[in-house]
Amino acid sequence: MTNPRLATRYAKSLIGLAIERNELEKAFDDMEWLQSLCKGNRDFISMLRSPVIKSDTKGKIVKAVAQNNISLLTNSFIQLLINKGRESALPEITTAFIQQYKEIKKIHPVKLTTAAPVSDDLKNAIVNHIKSTTEMQNIELETVVKEDIIGGFILQTGDKMVDASIAYDLKEIAKQFENNDFIYKVR
Repeated sequence: MTNPRLATRYAKSLIGLAIERNELEKAFDDMEWLQSLCKGNRDFISMLRSPVIKSDTKGKIVKAVAQNNISLLTNSFIQLLINKGRESALPEITTAFIQQYKEIKKIHPVKLTTAAPVSDDLKNAIVNHIKSTTEMQNIELETVVKEDIIGGFILQTGDKMVDASIAYDLKEIAKQFENNDFIYKVR
């Protein structure tokens, strides 16, 4: 069960503490490591969400897994989550932390979906075009290959999306055929 409000609040408190201690970059690295751990290891998530495993056992397991990989601040934060019974929200908290960090640093994630892999020159051209036509100057480009869009591209940043794919155009043409005004509908 996800709780975005809870995740946002805990992430905000960790960011505030990390800024206060001048450890924001280290906390960000820790959260990225934890996010990759959560995404790559379903057993770890199952352990965190298990009502059967006691909290002190969860704390020992997390300490053993993350011992040399995260800072003392992040480790203490995770132990606090476990003590409060909120350890099941760790994957959502890491995601919320990374989003808030990127907002603070004004890093704009942009997702480019194409039917085939694109060259580095094209990626650079797209980033440069976005920089010249918008106020976004610090761009983090993620490329995804989806063959089912047939051709063209889909560019998404935040809540804005440009769908210039062949699949989209074909769907629009199909809608036009369905709503053809020249065919009289028999009632």
